[in-house]
Parts: sequence; C-alpha cells; structure tokens
Amino acid sequence: MFTKGYLIRATFLISLLSASFFAQAEELIMSRVTQTFPETMVNLQSAIIKTGYKISRVQRVDIGLTKSGFKTDKYRVVFFGKPEEINMLSNNHIDLIPYLPLKISIFSENNETILISNNPLSFSGMYNDIPKAIFNRWRDDINTIFKLTKNAE
Repeated sequence: MFTKGYLIRATFLISLLSASFFAQAEELIMSRVTQTFPETMVNLQSAIIKTGYKISRVQRVDIGLTKSGFKTDKYRVVFFGKPEEINMLSNNHIDLIPYLPLKISIFSENNETILISNNPLSFSGMYNDIPKAIFNRWRDDINTIFKLTKNAE
C-alpha cells in the first residue's frame, strides 16, 4: 500500500503539473469554428481588417507538412498588424521582431476550422518599458477577431 508521505508527494506533484498545464494554456488563444476552411479564411481576413489591422501576408504551411507525412491541405498563417506600430516597436526593441507582426494560424480539422494565436500577454513581461496596455489591446483584438470570425457562421 501507499504510505502517507508517498500520497502527499503524489498529490503535490499532480497539483504542480496541473498548475504548469494551465499556465501553458494561457499562452495560446484558440477558437474552434464550424465553418469550412475557405469560409473561415475569408471571414478571418475580414475580421482582421474590421478590427483596424492590415494583413501583411498569408503563408502556406501545408506544403511542408505534407512533405513530412502529415495529411492536411488546409493550413495557413495570417500575419497582420498596424505598420506604424510595428515599425515603432521593432525599431526600439529589436528582440520583439520575432513576435511582429501578430500571427493567427488557421487549419482544418475534421469538419471544423481551428484558429490559434499566441497570447501577447505571455511575452509582455519581457518588455517592461513597453506599456502593458499595448499587449492587452493586442490580446483583446485577437479575441475580437476570433469572435467576429466565429459569429460570421
């Protein structure tokens, strides 16, 4: 049988792992949409523009995935932002460049389309001299984009 000390350590380990899981979950913003991939892609791009951003490019990812053995033909990354804001921030913070422009991954899974983005708040702590309001706005705007895309169903 298990000793009392073993049970305490096991309980502690499970709670530690659970806390770690939930902390990681906050790093992503995700939405599941029942529209087809093409419809969702159109609605996503429209929502990005309605929210005041410009789309800088759409990158196909499915070619590399297919070559690696994955079966998907519908996987894209949509890059977007406000050019003046991106230029100002990247000029002052070269280490922020990998996070800019903002990105939303879109892919098809079964009969649904999935939208995923990094939560900008997850990397805001690395930039104490950038107002947290900017990261909060980005997070709120991504959530708005996801809601607009989903509500266009």
